[in-house]
Amino acid sequence: MLRVAVVGSGPSGVYAAKELVEQREVPGVRVDVLDRLPAPYGLVRYGVAPDHEKIKSLQGNLRGVLEDERIRFLGNVEVGGEALPTGRLLELYHAVVYCVGAARDRHLGIPGEELAGVHSATAFVNWYSAHPDAVGEDFGLPRVRSAVVIGAGNVAVDVTRILARGEAELRPTDMPQPALGALAVSGVREVAMVARRGPAQGKFTTKELRELGTLPGVAVTLDPAELTLDPAYADPAGAAGLPAVNRRNVEVLRGWAEAAQPPAGAPADSDAERRIALRFFLRPVELLGDSGGAVRAVRLERTLPDGRGGVTGTGTYEEIGAQLVLRSVGYRGVALPGLPFDPARGTVPHAAGRVLRDGRASVGEYVAGWIKRGPTGVIGTNRPCAKETASSLLQDAGALAARDLPDDPLPAMRAAGLHPVEWPGWLGIEEAEAALGASLGRHSVKIPDWPGLLAAAGAPAPMSGP
Repeated sequence: MLRVAVVGSGPSGVYAAKELVEQREVPGVRVDVLDRLPAPYGLVRYGVAPDHEKIKSLQGNLRGVLEDERIRFLGNVEVGGEALPTGRLLELYHAVVYCVGAARDRHLGIPGEELAGVHSATAFVNWYSAHPDAVGEDFGLPRVRSAVVIGAGNVAVDVTRILARGEAELRPTDMPQPALGALAVSGVREVAMVARRGPAQGKFTTKELRELGTLPGVAVTLDPAELTLDPAYADPAGAAGLPAVNRRNVEVLRGWAEAAQPPAGAPADSDAERRIALRFFLRPVELLGDSGGAVRAVRLERTLPDGRGGVTGTGTYEEIGAQLVLRSVGYRGVALPGLPFDPARGTVPHAAGRVLRDGRASVGEYVAGWIKRGPTGVIGTNRPCAKETASSLLQDAGALAARDLPDDPLPAMRAAGLHPVEWPGWLGIEEAEAALGASLGRHSVKIPDWPGLLAAAGAPAPMSGP
């Protein structure tokens, strides 16, 4: 029997486990899916916006995999720490597949990022998604009148939309109560989403973009002068050469601008409670602070297309006032102690998923997902990525299975001081979240803190947090 550990229970980890147990070439594969958190599903639970129920429903597919009798979920298990270093993990399993994602956000690299009120979009997403590491945040929303979101991807659109939504629209979701309460008293009335390039280069999907134009009580504004700077925007024939999603984005924005009124479904400007401004061809160069060390504005330079897909500065500047700035300019992988790491790419060096140490494949170590290929693609992109890695592992199965292992790694983990949360513990968390929601007059509501999650799972609370 081949025993494999998959580190990470997000889509890439679950897809890797599925590939390993459902193939027929190597019989008897058993997989333990380990996660630092006591709850499974990774970014599907902690990265998908709470008002996107259709995408969140993917949890049902992942659940079906983790309930397979050949797969065991072990949450609350941190790999790479003193209790379970990577080398020790390889002593307990024939092979390990690391699916640890890209957990760190990229910085802007401009003056003022240290100011109060400047955060990563990742931190904001973690907060409203009830990630237990984000407990205690509130982002000063009652004091914020204007917010700036820097970026032009789906995460930027998500946080823009959440900032502009009303409490009544978010109440039916599983958003944690502290976040819902803070958003209910939010002072935000203006949100500017700023991109350094043009609409033809936006990384958001068309569905996400269109949603901004249908939010109750929200008006979306565009600056036609900025839009026409983009050659593909100004020339419909040129847009035909764009990828389909970018072409549809251009068509949506062109339609909004030509209508000379708020997008369909949005109220007239005079009736709008909040406004979203979509800004293009503006590059942040400095975050400006007030006398108390808090952000007060973003200084931006006007850019122009350089003819090669990038932009060049013009030396013309403007400021947008803001008491909250969220940067959403991408993610980077984080080095896991004991694994090789390429800091330039933010990934683990590999060949078809086999971890490379000094240019040679490391026996029994594999990667899949963002830590393998970088933060690219959508959820479905993880399927072929995981399949390639699983195929490499199965090709190596004969040599891997030759090692003798303990009958079950669980006793060794517990002896090291770990308290793994198994599937019944996760079901306990689900039951506790349903009960919490009922007590608040809502549907299921996420538990946002470590002690609450571990108590619901029946695991000992950490002395000072994992």
